Amino acid sequence: MKMKNSLEATDVKAILVAAEAEALANGWAVTIAVVDDGGHLLGLQRLDEAAASSAHMAPAKAVTSIMGRRESKVYEDLILNGRVSMLSAPALQAMLEGGVPIVVQGDFVGAVGVSGVKSEQDVQIARAGIAAILS
Repeated sequence: MKMKNSLEATDVKAILVAAEAEALANGWAVTIAVVDDGGHLLGLQRLDEAAASSAHMAPAKAVTSIMGRRESKVYEDLILNGRVSMLSAPALQAMLEGGVPIVVQGDFVGAVGVSGVKSEQDVQIARAGIAAILS
C-alpha cells in the first residue's frame, strides 16, 4: 500500500494567509479556495469587495484543477483551440485559468482556486499561497 502526503489544517491556513497577502499587496479583491485531493473544500477566504460570483468560481476552479491533476488553464486552452467537447466533461465545472494543483513529492494533495481579477493574476495569487507550504 502506498503512503502519500496530504494537506493538514495548518497547511490550509498557511496557503490562505500567503495567498491573501499576495492579493492585498496588489490591491486585488478575490476569493481564494483550497480543496483536498478529492476536490472537497477545506478553506475559503472571500476578501472585502470581492464579487459574489467569485465565491462560487474559486472552489470550482480548484476542483477542476485537482480532478484533472493539472492547471485549469489547460482546459480553457483546449476549448479555445476548438476542443469544445471538453465542455461536456463531468465534474469539471470551471474550465478557466485560476486553478493550480498542489503537488508534494509527486503526490497531488489538493489545489488552490482563485477568482476575482485577471486570470494570470488569479494564478499568481494561487502560486503564492502554495509556495508557503512548499518552501
